[in-house]
Amino acid sequence: MIFEGLADRLQNTFKKLRGHGKLTEDDVNEAMREVRMALLEADVNFKVVKDFVKKVKERAIGQDVMEALTPAQLVIKIVNEELTELMGGSQSRINMSPNPPTIIMMVGLQGAGKTTSAGKLGLSLKKQGKRPVLVAADIYRPAAVTQLQVIGKQLDIPVFSMEPGTDAVTIAKSSLNYAFTHANDVVIIDTAGRLHVNEELMQELKDIKTQIKPHEILLVVDAMTGQDAINVAESFNNDLGLDGLVLTKLDGDSRGGAALSVKAVTGCPVKFVGMGEKLEALEPFYPDRMASRILGMGDVLSLIEKAQETFDLNQAKEMEKKLRKDDFTLDDFLNQMQQIKKLGSLEQIMGMIPGMGDIKKKLGDRELDLNGKEMRQVEAIIRSMTAKERANTSIINGSRRKRIAAGSGTRVQDVNRLLKQFEEMRKMMKKVKKMQGGKKGFGGFKLPFMH
Repeated sequence: MIFEGLADRLQNTFKKLRGHGKLTEDDVNEAMREVRMALLEADVNFKVVKDFVKKVKERAIGQDVMEALTPAQLVIKIVNEELTELMGGSQSRINMSPNPPTIIMMVGLQGAGKTTSAGKLGLSLKKQGKRPVLVAADIYRPAAVTQLQVIGKQLDIPVFSMEPGTDAVTIAKSSLNYAFTHANDVVIIDTAGRLHVNEELMQELKDIKTQIKPHEILLVVDAMTGQDAINVAESFNNDLGLDGLVLTKLDGDSRGGAALSVKAVTGCPVKFVGMGEKLEALEPFYPDRMASRILGMGDVLSLIEKAQETFDLNQAKEMEKKLRKDDFTLDDFLNQMQQIKKLGSLEQIMGMIPGMGDIKKKLGDRELDLNGKEMRQVEAIIRSMTAKERANTSIINGSRRKRIAAGSGTRVQDVNRLLKQFEEMRKMMKKVKKMQGGKKGFGGFKLPFMH
């Protein structure tokens, strides 16, 4: 999980602080030592850590904190505010041109995920009602053009490319004419990367910049390269003048120091983060929400937004009606399970819910993936049933249970357990229905994505 080590260290530090009624200067100093070590272990730039700890300490040793009724909470609030500020303060959006098309140039080293990120960004803008075109200007990497074309086809986004041998500057310039004639209001240019920053690459990128004057130059950086990501960002920023960063593979880096350091070191904000391999897995970067997640306060806003995107509102209303009529079947249960799976791994979801970090620790190494073995087993069992059996579980006798187990590659005990859990859930829903006494919503409670 992203920032897992850092989150654990910081949360343990603040738990110790909460044990003190009043805070002394020594208490704050001790806590700041822990914070300093936690940030350095998370691969945050040394100078950034030094400045951060200094700012927090100055504010935390102030009179208001020392005399407060809950000084530990005030210290956590200060750390939260300073972490947010460190990562950019507020969300940085794409600079959209008032006169279309908006030209976005994707740059970076080879293997950082530029081509995939170009597609992901295209999908994100398409969902906002834009009409993007992807431009295949990486003329060096074998199959780079084909890869972009495959992604474009998957997302139903046009891809502009030219004959092999055409130089990148000509491709970039020609793509603007294509955008004008095909009414594309966003042009996303996938440029070539190199294993090392070299003069030839930089000159080509400078030439493209001079000719097409992009509104946005985004550097795609692999978050797992740690401090090297900062060096790459500095180098590209000095040569090209960046508008922002896309940090990829952030879900695979439990330290995440690049995300914390890059704004302070380069002045370039992180605009998007890649949180998985799926083409939908590019998320806007919100410094305040990320700070909350690191400190174990959750990120409910992102969870609500994810749910609103993922859940079908009509289906949610239909489900509410079924629950009221006591008409909830195994088909509905399977449907709900598949909707929740779209939110991402259970680990990601728990990271967004305040206070769920402790529950995750208690589970230890147990499977937390919604695509894990247990979930796949449940799906297999339900799919091995007939339509009548899914609609009315009471008809599932011993011989039917044996057939379902054989058809799903599971044991009869597994089928029995699922049916028992399903019946318990239905009983619970009946109780909720009685408690609500005909009122709208479940006992006054509504899920955030239900209107």
